[in-house]
Amino acid sequence: MPPTLDPPAVRAWCRLSLQALGRAREEIDAINVYPVADGDTGTNLFLTVESAAQSVDAVFEGHAASGGTPDLTSCLRSMAHGALIGARGNSGTILAQLLRGMAEVLAEDAGDLRPALRRAAESAYQAVAHPVEGTMLTVATAAAEAASAVNGDVHEVSRAAYEAARLALAATPRQLAVLGDAGVVDAGGRGLVAVLGALADAVSGQAPMGPLDDVLRVPLPRSASQVVPYGCATGEDGTEGGDPHLTPGGPGFEVIYLLEAPDRAVPALRTRLDRLGDSLVVVGGDGLWNVHVHVDDVGAAIEAGIEAGRPYRIKVTHFGDQARALEQGRRGTTGPHGAGERERALRAVVAVVRGDGLAGLCAQAGATVVAVRPGEPPASGDIAEAIRRAHADEVVLLPNEVELRHAVGAAAEQARAEGVRVALIPTRSAVQGIAALAVHEPTRRFDEDVVAMTSAAGATRYAELAVAEARSWTMAGVCQAGDVLGLIDGDVAVIGGNLVETGIIVLDRMLAAGGEMVTFVIGAHAPPDLADRLEAHVRDSHLAVDTVVYDGGQETCPLLIGVE
Repeated sequence: MPPTLDPPAVRAWCRLSLQALGRAREEIDAINVYPVADGDTGTNLFLTVESAAQSVDAVFEGHAASGGTPDLTSCLRSMAHGALIGARGNSGTILAQLLRGMAEVLAEDAGDLRPALRRAAESAYQAVAHPVEGTMLTVATAAAEAASAVNGDVHEVSRAAYEAARLALAATPRQLAVLGDAGVVDAGGRGLVAVLGALADAVSGQAPMGPLDDVLRVPLPRSASQVVPYGCATGEDGTEGGDPHLTPGGPGFEVIYLLEAPDRAVPALRTRLDRLGDSLVVVGGDGLWNVHVHVDDVGAAIEAGIEAGRPYRIKVTHFGDQARALEQGRRGTTGPHGAGERERALRAVVAVVRGDGLAGLCAQAGATVVAVRPGEPPASGDIAEAIRRAHADEVVLLPNEVELRHAVGAAAEQARAEGVRVALIPTRSAVQGIAALAVHEPTRRFDEDVVAMTSAAGATRYAELAVAEARSWTMAGVCQAGDVLGLIDGDVAVIGGNLVETGIIVLDRMLAAGGEMVTFVIGAHAPPDLADRLEAHVRDSHLAVDTVVYDGGQETCPLLIGVE
């Protein structure tokens, strides 16, 4: 079968890119010296691709629920949209535009990568206010030019683009002085090479084509302990001096936000932000944009977005603080002299939950909470940041959803790389997380505590009630839109007409195998008497079974049930 770019290949491209960037993340972070040496390019690229991969997975899962498969156009648009809304940093924002440019062309002609790569490079140059050679823009252009010269199938074109990108990457230290002075290649370009290599692998189905270092004609990248943030003033002990900027005289803050705005408002926004700072990148289109800029006046940058439309997901990073955190992380300290502002805890629990009620419940139990908002699954970077907030030597992770296991696992790997001992307990529902938290005892040995929490979670069967959004096939038969679905351990077991009747059937099936405690977690849109009526049924029909009710506030389902 000839190589092709079909929906499974797009999904494989996202996954292979994520794997490649995951392996190279720390190395790319370590060689990040341009445009500012904030040591996060590898992480930003990983998080951007992670968001793209999650978006594509969601499309496949949505079609699988109705017994179908997505078409190529929806896959490509989902990939580009996921990258856009999840783009982090300068490099991630540019990568999002590259993927968007490719998707626009491939949606019309999936058989020809050449115009797609050309559109990607051109649109990325247009998105950057002041393009600089020796960066990932140069690497993207080299890939596009090499692809245009090949008269072959998608694998031959993608391989030519990959090989040309590798060679262009090796030349970046000769094009950009700061790279040559540091003895490294461009960090963003290196990440782009990984993504292009994943594309070639995805369309061919072949094994990855090998490491990058065999074609680099520059010294090996310095280790993280050797790279000093470019232009950052340091004292004799290596700590930062009085200048809070990474580059003397340069902007002190990175501002990123998503922006809902008409296309006609963007040129004026670009002009205003360009006057305020540098490293300006505005990507997107069709009313949704991702804005990235380095400024001193954060308020003015956000006000510019407000005048253009509706900015949200606003993220502000102070480069001085980031440099200090980077240096302290390299030294394994939490403060300038090895003593943190607050003492590290021995052990902490980080729980990922939906709903304000569940978040409050877990926080009261002592957990550091990562809140999941409707339609906004957390990225591994969000979870890794929560691990850092927990400020502990040992951390237990509770994902509480099957779909979040990958993101939580990636966050665990990031934390381990930073010297934190991490255990991931495979909780598949919030009720299993509650059961695990109930037996958590930080004074026990770490392994004993993890075993006890894992046993408690595993001994808790879980169910949920949901309302079908469309007609579809399930393990319990065909459901219609509006039907109430009773899912036990993740599978549809009951199709009913209302919440109370379906909940009673689910309870009876679960308690037929025994149980001592039933936990009800009530959703934001559940009827006010739902818990009372289900509790009454348990009292009348199942002797010696206790019940407990929590107001979860989750938007996605009206009821979660746990049976211990």
